[in-house]
Amino acid sequence: MNSNTVISTDKLTKRFGDFIAANEITFEVNKGEIFGFLGANGAGKTTAMRMLCGLSIPSSGSATVAGFDVYKQTEQIKKNIGYMSQKFSLYENLTVLENIKFWGGIYGLSNKQIKEKGDDVVRKLGFEKEAKKLVGSLPLGWKQKLAFSVAIIHDPTIVFLDEPTGGVDPVTRRQFWDMIYEAAHNGVTVFVTTHYMDEAEYCDRISIMVDGVIKALDTPENLKQQFKAASMDEVFYELARGATRAE
Repeated sequence: MNSNTVISTDKLTKRFGDFIAANEITFEVNKGEIFGFLGANGAGKTTAMRMLCGLSIPSSGSATVAGFDVYKQTEQIKKNIGYMSQKFSLYENLTVLENIKFWGGIYGLSNKQIKEKGDDVVRKLGFEKEAKKLVGSLPLGWKQKLAFSVAIIHDPTIVFLDEPTGGVDPVTRRQFWDMIYEAAHNGVTVFVTTHYMDEAEYCDRISIMVDGVIKALDTPENLKQQFKAASMDEVFYELARGATRAE
C-alpha cells in the first residue's frame, strides 16, 4: 500500500453461517479515484461496502479505510467517510435545511460551518425555493442529489454510494454523475456500487463481483479490450456465464 491508497483489502471475507457473501476480495482504491463496484443484485456488493464502512465486522481477511483498521478502528472510519445508502437516507418529515442542519451536526460541524455549507448546498442544487419544504415532497431525483450533497458536507476522505441512481430518470442520473465528478476533482474518493453496466463507463476503474467473488478489476476500456466486448454489458455477460479472460 502506498501513500496514495485510501482503501486496501486483502482476502476480505464475510460469512453468514454456511453462506459466503463476500469471498476473499482483494483490491486497492486510490485518492480521488471513482471506483465502481459492479455486479447483479445479490452479488455481495452491499455486504462488502458495509464492512468497509465499519458497519459490519468481517469474518476474515484484512482491510484499511482512510488508514484505519476495519476491525479495531470503526469509529475513526465513520468520522472520515460519507455514506449514502441504497434506500433514501434523509428524513422526509424534515425540511431541506433541517436535514442539512441535523446531518451537519451528526458529522461534527459547527453551527457556523453548517450555515455556510448549507447555504452552499442550497445554491448549488438550485433549491432556494425548496429550502423550507419537507424533503418528502421533493421528486426522487432531487432527494438523491440532496442526499449526496449531505453525505459529503463534512469533506470526507471517501464517500460510499450504494446504488445511488436506482429509480431515477436518465437526465437526473447524468446530473448526479456530474456531482460525483466534481467531488472527485476536489479530492474525494468515490466508491460506488451499481448494477447499471453503462455507469461503469463513468468510473476510473471497476471491479465486477459475481457470487461474492471479484471476477475482474481494471479500467472499463481495458476490460472491454480483454473480453473483446463493445460494452460493459457484454463484459458482465461473459463473466456471469463463467467465461475466462480473452488472451
